Amino acid sequence: LLLAAHAARASIARGSSMLMSQPQSTIRATAVMRAAVAPTVSDRLVRTAPWQRARPLATATSPAEVLKGEALEEAISAQGNAVRELKEAKAAKEEIDTAVARLLELKAMRPPPGPVHLPSNEESDTLLRTRHTSAHVMAMAVQRLFPKAQVTIGPWIENGFYYDFDFEEQFTPQDLKKIKKEMDKIMRKKLPLRREEVSREEARKRIEALGEPYKLEILDGIKEEPITIYHIGDEWWDLCAGPHVETTGDIDPKAVAVDSVAGAYWRGDESKAMLQRIYGTAWESKEQLAEYQHRVEEAKRRDHRMLGKKLNLFSIQQDAGGGLVFWHPKGSRVRRLIEDFWKDEHVESGYELLYTPHVANVDLWKTSGHFDFYQDGMFDQMDVEEEQYQIKPMNCPFHVLVYKDGLRSYRELPLRWAELGTVYRYERSGTLHGLFRVRGFTQDDAHIFCLPEQLSDEILGVLDLTERILSRFGFADYEINLSTRPEKSVGSDDIWTKATDALVDALKRKGWSYTVDEGGGAFYGPKIDLKIRDAIGRTWQCSTIQCDFNLPQRFELEYVDGEGQRQQPIMVHRAIFGSIERFFGILTESTAGDFPYWLAPTQLRLLPVVSEAEAFCKDVVDRARKMDLRAEVDMSGERLGKLIRNAEMQRVPVMAVVGKKEIESGKLALRTRYGGSLGELQLDEALEVMAKAANTYVEPHEVLGIELPAEGDSK
Repeated sequence: LLLAAHAARASIARGSSMLMSQPQSTIRATAVMRAAVAPTVSDRLVRTAPWQRARPLATATSPAEVLKGEALEEAISAQGNAVRELKEAKAAKEEIDTAVARLLELKAMRPPPGPVHLPSNEESDTLLRTRHTSAHVMAMAVQRLFPKAQVTIGPWIENGFYYDFDFEEQFTPQDLKKIKKEMDKIMRKKLPLRREEVSREEARKRIEALGEPYKLEILDGIKEEPITIYHIGDEWWDLCAGPHVETTGDIDPKAVAVDSVAGAYWRGDESKAMLQRIYGTAWESKEQLAEYQHRVEEAKRRDHRMLGKKLNLFSIQQDAGGGLVFWHPKGSRVRRLIEDFWKDEHVESGYELLYTPHVANVDLWKTSGHFDFYQDGMFDQMDVEEEQYQIKPMNCPFHVLVYKDGLRSYRELPLRWAELGTVYRYERSGTLHGLFRVRGFTQDDAHIFCLPEQLSDEILGVLDLTERILSRFGFADYEINLSTRPEKSVGSDDIWTKATDALVDALKRKGWSYTVDEGGGAFYGPKIDLKIRDAIGRTWQCSTIQCDFNLPQRFELEYVDGEGQRQQPIMVHRAIFGSIERFFGILTESTAGDFPYWLAPTQLRLLPVVSEAEAFCKDVVDRARKMDLRAEVDMSGERLGKLIRNAEMQRVPVMAVVGKKEIESGKLALRTRYGGSLGELQLDEALEVMAKAANTYVEPHEVLGIELPAEGDSK
């Protein structure tokens, strides 16, 4: 260690000159960059300073350049001690700056960090305990700072934790900073977490002494005995079943953050008190926290609501009512392409397309059971000639009626019917969220009616179709969940066993791994749920495949078997996108609005820089449209730099500047959104290249076999 320290100090004068030649802002940026966590997915995210790409630090001549691994870490530690000694000795500023520069230089020699995996609560019991204890630590900190604040509940959640408080004053961002500092103090004290069992009477006595009415209500809701309490040291406690870490010192303060505050009704009931919910996040390491915060920032940049407005794709018109989507021309183009692709794939897979009404007599929903089970999610009925009609919340009963329209033979099965059917469901205004939670949406519904022995093959066919469709949009990483029979269900033991075995068999034949949720199936049948992973690592529930023994029984569906006997068919519900609206939102966020070429609302924008180019550009647009290309002309008259910038901001994948030279030569100099040039092409060739790219689901530069510069090097 001493040798490494001497080597580091001796090389300061020789090795720091290269780093010190960089601007101080660049040096600071390097420190920040080294502290940040690299993205876990390839997303064209540039997180490396340009000067590092242009001139790697490996070109330095310092003897310490050869250090690696433990030797390098020892040198970094020694140099860090040297910096501290200089500061403590109040050395000259130049000497301290030189030592700091050398420390940064050594740190920059570390290899780039590998991908940071963000574990889930299910993966890591330590993480779950950390988050649960962090919630308690936060509540303790809040009541230290604001003694009049009353606590309610504080669970762990997917990416962290929260606690609800009843407090007359509004928590401010400055308050959240104070709360985090107080939490840090509690964690550094390494206070023990102690579990205590008490009688219900003792718990009530203690809560009444605290004057915490919400805890009394929670106590009344606990049915188990004895009552468990968790203490943090000797100062603070709450009703809790656990689990927790051993001491507050087991939580890394640098891996915890207090995020935000929002309103929340007590028990989720709008008639009860409005509380303040403080959200926090907790991880096992500061690197995980940095990665999570990076993803949060990326999610903000990709918010489909913001992009929908910025790219003029869709809107929610409050004059018409919340949760109702208005598709603008550009968004409609993308939606039409998605729907056309969906329809073509289904027809090729042996499906027939159906169209059914938007309303029906309410008796239909009573027969199906939806009126009894989902009435809270349905709009009120309307009176039509002394009968009540219901706007449809689901498509299933309509497909059942089509099946029941005639007597079916086993020779007709399987029947595969698909529909892009718009449905309407009541959602509270506070739950509405862009395209993700709306009141009117289009389900990509399909129903299969088959024989029991056909079920496994049909499920496998659905899995194949699901993969084929989702992968076309760039989603190829899935999480699969198989849910089995719940305690309350309809159907015989035999049919449940056969259906579950068929789902398992199909998954095994597909070669997909899956997890089993015992008892998590619907009351009417087992199911497979599929989550997709987007470009920044988030998972989204999309596809579902559900066996249904309920509707065939309720509607008395039958087919005639080979012996002339009437039997009940197996019915399968399935959706791939879930809904067009929600999938569009997911796709927009995953691509940051930079849709693949075949989906881009505008595939080619012409940028005329002389007035004579107008006629030429309009002719190009007409010819492009005849080849099913979406082309337009920017006639704003802006300067060339602004024309290009506007096209980039609108995520236009290909643009072409048109001047006198292009008019005379009949050529287009195509420029891609990635900043790469496709060269000058004759107009016919240029259009053919773009048409081929659109028809084969690739980018124009791939058609030409051109390798574009890496993102970040192109500008």
